[in-house]
Amino acid sequence: MPEDLAAVKRRIEELRAEIRKHDHYYYVLNQPLISDAEYDRLFRELQELEEKYPQFVTPDSPTQRVGAPPAEEFRPVRHAIPMLSLQNCFSEEEFLEWDRRVRRLLGGRQPVYICEPKLDGLSVELVYENGVLTVGSTRGDGYVGEDVTRNLRTIRQIPLRLLPLNGKAPRLLEVRGEVYMEKEAFRRLNREREEKGEPLFANPRNAAAGSLRQLDPGITARRPLKAFFYALGRAEGITIRSQEELLAILSKLGFPVNPLWKRCESPEEAIAFYHELLERRDELPYEADGVVVKVNDFSQREALGEVSRAPRWAIAFKFPAEEATTRVLDIVVQVGRTGALTPVAILEPVEVSGVTVSRATLHNEDEVKRKDVRIGDWVVVRRAGEVIPEVVKSIPERRTGKEREFRMPDRCPVCGGPVVRPPGEVIHRCENLSCPARIKEAIRHFASRRAADIEGLGEKLVDQLVDKGLVRRISDLYHLTKQQLASLERIGEKSAQNLLEQLERSKGMSLARLIYALGIRYVGEHIAEVLAERFGSIDELARASYEELVGIPEIGPRIAQSIVDFFASQGNRRLIEELKAVGIDPRAQRPPEKGPLAGKAFLFTGRLSGMTRQEAKRLVESLGGKVASSVSRKVDYVVVGEDPGSKLDRARALGITTLSEEEFKELVGR
Repeated sequence: MPEDLAAVKRRIEELRAEIRKHDHYYYVLNQPLISDAEYDRLFRELQELEEKYPQFVTPDSPTQRVGAPPAEEFRPVRHAIPMLSLQNCFSEEEFLEWDRRVRRLLGGRQPVYICEPKLDGLSVELVYENGVLTVGSTRGDGYVGEDVTRNLRTIRQIPLRLLPLNGKAPRLLEVRGEVYMEKEAFRRLNREREEKGEPLFANPRNAAAGSLRQLDPGITARRPLKAFFYALGRAEGITIRSQEELLAILSKLGFPVNPLWKRCESPEEAIAFYHELLERRDELPYEADGVVVKVNDFSQREALGEVSRAPRWAIAFKFPAEEATTRVLDIVVQVGRTGALTPVAILEPVEVSGVTVSRATLHNEDEVKRKDVRIGDWVVVRRAGEVIPEVVKSIPERRTGKEREFRMPDRCPVCGGPVVRPPGEVIHRCENLSCPARIKEAIRHFASRRAADIEGLGEKLVDQLVDKGLVRRISDLYHLTKQQLASLERIGEKSAQNLLEQLERSKGMSLARLIYALGIRYVGEHIAEVLAERFGSIDELARASYEELVGIPEIGPRIAQSIVDFFASQGNRRLIEELKAVGIDPRAQRPPEKGPLAGKAFLFTGRLSGMTRQEAKRLVESLGGKVASSVSRKVDYVVVGEDPGSKLDRARALGITTLSEEEFKELVGR
C-alpha cells in the first residue's frame, strides 16, 4: 500500500476510535468529553475521508449506522444457547419459597443475589466476533429469533465495535439485553402519529417492538429506542465468574448497563430493594414490571441448572399488575373542541394500580377494529401511570355470542350534526361549529392556564353555562353578569364577582396566548409565539396566505393550511371581531430586526444549567435571532444541554452546527 494511502487508513482508524469513545461517553455514560462542535468536526472529517476513499469503509464505522435499503423479510437466527424464560413470583411468600429452594439445592448455603429492574421491552441478542457486531436478533421463541442486525445498528447506545478490554477484544461474545422506549418518548411518538392520522401504539413495549421490526431500518433510526444489557450467551477469550463482574465488564466494553442494580446478601435485602423500586416505579423513565433476582456466582448457577424452559437460579419478582380484566358495558363517543369523536369504553369498575377504573379510551374507530373490541366483551385494561386508562385488547375466547360490534355514528351524538372522516386521517369529526360539546371543550381550552388563564371557570361551571344557554360562543363569557352567575348551582355572589374579575383580567392576555387560546388545530404554545412575533396582531395573522405561512421556518404545510382554514371560516372571523369588541386585541412586541443574531435560528435541546429555556429564548430574540422548536435545514445552531433528545441526532444528520451551553454563552456575549 502506498505511503499516502497507509496514512489515510491510519487517520480513518484514529477518527473511528475517537468517535467511538465519544459516542460511549455521550450516549451510554452521559458524560460528554468534548463539545458538539468538536464532535461534528471529527465526524465530518471521517465522512469526507470515507467518501474519498470508499475502499476503507467498514461495517463497524460510526458513519454506517443507517443507510441500508429496506429488507424484504427477516431471516431466522438460531441462538447458540437458548434464551430462556424466567419463573415469576407475585408475593413475598412465593419469593421466599424460591429462596429456600435455591438454598436447599446449594446444600444450605445462602447465595448472594444481584437484583435488577425488569424492563418491559423487547429481548435481543448481539453477537460480536473479534469485537465487531456481526449479528443482532430478537428472542423469538427462545431458540430461534429474527435477524434485526441492521435495525439494532441504528440505536446509538449499541456499540458497533467493542471498546478494548486490556488492549484486546474477546474472540466471541454473545450479549443479551432489552430494547425499550422511554415513557415520555412513547407519548411524544403517539402524539405525532395521532396528528398524522396514523394508528397509535398501545404501550411503550409495543412501540419498541414495532420500531425494531421495521423492514426499513431508516424508520427504526427515527424512533427513540434505547437499550440495556445484562446477560451473556457464549464467550470466548474472556472469563466472567459472576453477574456483578459481568455488569462491570459490559460497561467497560461500551454497553449501556442499568445503574439501578443492587447486590443483596439475603432474601430480606432483595425484598427491601423490590419495595424501594416499586415506590419509584412511576418516577422511572421507562416501564418496569418487576425486579429480576439472580444468583450472582456463575458456578452456583451451573450447579442449580434449569427446569423446563427457565433457569433455577433466577426469578422475576413481579410488581402488582398495571393491567386488569373487566367487561365492556357500552362504548360511547366523546366530542372534543376540534370536533374529534373519540370512542370510550364504559367498564364494569375494576381496580388498576390502586385506582378504580370505569372508563377507558379506545382512541379511534380503527383502533377499535384492530383490537376487535365489542360491547359486552371481556377486555384487558391498562393504566401504567397514565391519567387516562386504555383498553389493551379484547379476550375473544370469553365471548358468548351476545356481544355487539361498535359502529362510529354518522351523526354527532351531541348535536346531531354530520360526522366526516377527512381523507388520510383516522379521526372522525363533527362539522358543526355550534355543537355544544365542541363549545364546552373550546371554552375549557380558552380558559386554561396557558391560554387566557381564567381561574374559577371549571368543567362543571362550563357545563352549566352552555346547558342553560348563557354561553353559546367564547365571546359570550365576556357578557355574563353577576346576577346570571349567582343564579347557577354552587355559585355564590363572591364566586360570581371573582370570576367576573378574572374575565376582566384575561382581556390583557398577550397575542401569543390569544392565538393559542383560539384552539387552531396543530397550533401549540410555541407555534403561537412564532406567529405572534411574525405578524404582530391577530388581524395580520388572519390575512396571512398559505405561501407566507409556509415560508416561516417553524411552519410546515399542515400547520399553514390549518391556520388558513381557521381564518377562512366566517364563524371564526366573527369570533375575532366579537373578542375585539370586548377589548381583546393585543399587539405583539416584535423582536429587533437588527442585532448580532439577526437572521439566525436557534434550537435548544436538553436541560440548560445556567438559565431557563425561556430566558435563553428571550436572550436570542433580544439580539435579533429566532428560536425554533423542530429540527430543519432552516436552523443555524442547535444548543445542547444535559440529557438531549432525538433532536440532536437529527441535527447531526443534517450537519447543523451544535453548541454547548458555554459556547452559546460565548456567542451571545454572556
